[in-house]
This record gives sequence, structure tokens and C-alpha cells, in this order.
Amino acid sequence: MRPKIAAVVLAAGRSSRMAPRNKLLELVEGKPIVVRVAEVALASRADPVIVVTGCDAERIAAALAGLKATIVHNAAFEDGLSSSLQTGLSALPSDSDGALILLGDMPGIEGGLLDTLMAAFAGPDAICAPVRDGRQGNPILWGSGYFAEMMALTGDVGAKQLIARHSDCVIEVPTASTSIFTDVDAPSDLARARLRADAKGRRSR
Repeated sequence: MRPKIAAVVLAAGRSSRMAPRNKLLELVEGKPIVVRVAEVALASRADPVIVVTGCDAERIAAALAGLKATIVHNAAFEDGLSSSLQTGLSALPSDSDGALILLGDMPGIEGGLLDTLMAAFAGPDAICAPVRDGRQGNPILWGSGYFAEMMALTGDVGAKQLIARHSDCVIEVPTASTSIFTDVDAPSDLARARLRADAKGRRSR
């Protein structure tokens, strides 16, 4: 029986390095970054797809209108990344076997990668991480066996610190894509993301 894997898109941050603009609402190939990430998750076999909002929640939700994603709001988003992660996990169906944790500011993530990570999933103790040239990137698929530890995190940290603690359970999934390392924090990152998307679009035509 196929495991039940959900996707959680973290889209609650304050975008402080892009202020007063919200990076998640900046356009790459005509779409807000957060919409691109949500659409990739929705195109995979992950179900459900949950988007966690925080800062600019109404504008993020409006950008996502019409998509079949479940939007949950983290009222405590200023407490840091861990609170958004926990908000997303709390919204998962109780029978979820695992959760793909996606960062909402990674516009280059490809749907095929998500399905490859899910194909590598090996039960509740699995941690499936994409790897290129010996480096781990995002997103990461976490088995349900780690949810309790993730719910106990505090501050502005994600779940990556748990990888060192459970390194023997990590399943490395090779990928040729550099998108697993590429997020958008500053205007220069946004400019590079747009150039990469344009170049990719030209190659596909």
C-alpha cells in the first residue's frame, strides 16, 4: 500500500532582507514565488498540500486563491521557523506516514524531485534528503516517527538539526538539480532566480 505523504509549504516569514517587499509575492516567470512552490507540490502525489502563512497572511492567501491547497495561519510566526513547522504538522491528517517540508522561497524546485523523494521513502523512520555533489538540500521528506521531535523544537530553527541526530536514518536521493540549494532571501537572489527561470524557459522552447 502506498504511503500517505503530505506536503507542508512554509510561507510565514517576515522577508526582512527584502523589506518592504515580501519575497514570496515577487514574480518569477509571471507567478508569485509562493504560488510556484505550491503548484509544484500540488502537481506531485503528495496529499494534502498545506501552506502555512504568517506575515502578510491575507496577501499570501489571496495569491493562492483557486489552488487546492489547505491554508493554515501561524499566529505566532514571529516566534520563528519552528512555530510555522509545528503549525503545518498540526494540520496533517492523523494517518500521514510522512511529510515533505518545502520552503516557500525556493521557486526552482521541480515536481519530479518530490515524487523521487517519495519513491525513496521507507517508512516512519526514514528521512529522505536530496543530494548533489555530496551536499544535502531541500525539500526533505520526514517520516512520521520524527513528528514528536519536530513539535518540540523552539525558536527560529527548522528540523535540519535533527538530521545529525538521526544520520543513520537518512536516505540520500541524488539529483542533478541545483535548485535544492537555491532560495530567495535578498534582491540579488531574486534577480538570479529570474535569470535561471528565463534560461530554463528558453531551453524548453
